[in-house]
Amino acid sequence: MAGILSAIKLSEAGLGDFTVYEKADRLGGTWRENTYPGLSCDVPSHLYSYSFALSSEWSHRFAPGPEIQAYFERVAEEHGVMQRVRFGDAVTRCEFSNGEWHLTTVSGHSAVVDVVIAATGVLHHPKYPDIDGLDTFDGAKFHSARWDHEVHLDNARVGIIGTGSTAVQIVSAIADRVAKLTLFQRTAQWVMPQENPAYSDEERATFREGPERLAELHQRLSDMFDLFANAVVDSESVELAMIEAACLENLENNVRDPELRERLRPDYRAACKRLIISPDFYDAIQRPNAELVTDAIKRVEPGGVRTTDGRLHELDVLVLATGFKANAFMRPMDIIGRNGTALEQAWDPRPEAYLSISIPDFPNFFMLNGPNGPVGNFSLIEVAELQFRYIMQLIERIRGGHCREVSATHEALATFEQAREQAAYHTVWVTGCRSWYLDDRGLPAVWPWSFTRFRDEMKTPDPTAYEFV
Repeated sequence: MAGILSAIKLSEAGLGDFTVYEKADRLGGTWRENTYPGLSCDVPSHLYSYSFALSSEWSHRFAPGPEIQAYFERVAEEHGVMQRVRFGDAVTRCEFSNGEWHLTTVSGHSAVVDVVIAATGVLHHPKYPDIDGLDTFDGAKFHSARWDHEVHLDNARVGIIGTGSTAVQIVSAIADRVAKLTLFQRTAQWVMPQENPAYSDEERATFREGPERLAELHQRLSDMFDLFANAVVDSESVELAMIEAACLENLENNVRDPELRERLRPDYRAACKRLIISPDFYDAIQRPNAELVTDAIKRVEPGGVRTTDGRLHELDVLVLATGFKANAFMRPMDIIGRNGTALEQAWDPRPEAYLSISIPDFPNFFMLNGPNGPVGNFSLIEVAELQFRYIMQLIERIRGGHCREVSATHEALATFEQAREQAAYHTVWVTGCRSWYLDDRGLPAVWPWSFTRFRDEMKTPDPTAYEFV
């Protein structure tokens, strides 16, 4: 998503000498990687769209994954992005030397460039669980982001490890197809009861004929998400209390069996983990052929999963909906900045970047959706658009001859991180849960302030925060 955006905006700015490097054979990022049943976005489609390419044709409020993938492919085609991409040629090394970046790819291709924009995304390196005997399973086994469509699910006994958004979507999508569905839950999740209505032909025609109505809807959804973004960064907010009440009501009113209801009841505050958006998960997990297993997994055996109560859950298919390495970013690329500084060295003990965009000693290297940005509480498309406008102002300084190199200062990063860490203690993410938002210290590696503040920060770079050479 962010790479397509970058290519379009660079072209619009008259910067035509650029190449997009893509590790895969097609574009789409997470929507290319994930093809599991039930895949959809938990941000409404009319908000999860480029502001300059709003679509009147979304089929549902929360569009299915293939539709989102098709949207990105269409936008890329319409804006001439495809011919700028080197597909199937992952960058393996970026080294800054003599004022330029030297890139090497897996094919042996090399290039020398002035500026690098890292639009590599956040959730694309699958995280596999450390479970004894996982390799011994005799049935089909795969990560949810590596879905094997050759495996038939109809009338199969399917086990799913994980209870995040992915697992919930899969459960809802396949529960009525499989002979037995077993969901292995380590942590219960709060579920926000959002319906997913289809747009009628008349509604799509209205959007088609009145682009201003599309823009109004986009803005209305943005304003609505502002409220959510502001709620989660203030653990005592009225808005967060309303979210918690809605999730609790959903659980109390829609899970009939008291014993199951208690096993589905989280012991932490709503939105501490990323909220699950689902209109029908509770219905699916209460089907006669579905079972929620809360005993811990002891090991995987050839015939299935054995839990600590001694029971063997016999399975034909095992799905690992266990998430991603959220702190990988550009890695495993070797990225070497000024004076031989390696990214691994700069990011020891954890990833940091000024405003999630620039790293000291890595001049002319800019990130979209880098470390500690608003990944936890807004549409990443709007985030990327705001960040790119900010980055373009720094590129224009280079382009205009005002400097050859620009990167955040160590002082600016230290000040930003100190303030971010202090603000993080007021967010809901530190109220008593473990999630992929948290770093090795248990602090959320996300933007801890309002989205209004993020917009303000992205309006124009503070020149005192940067070193210009």
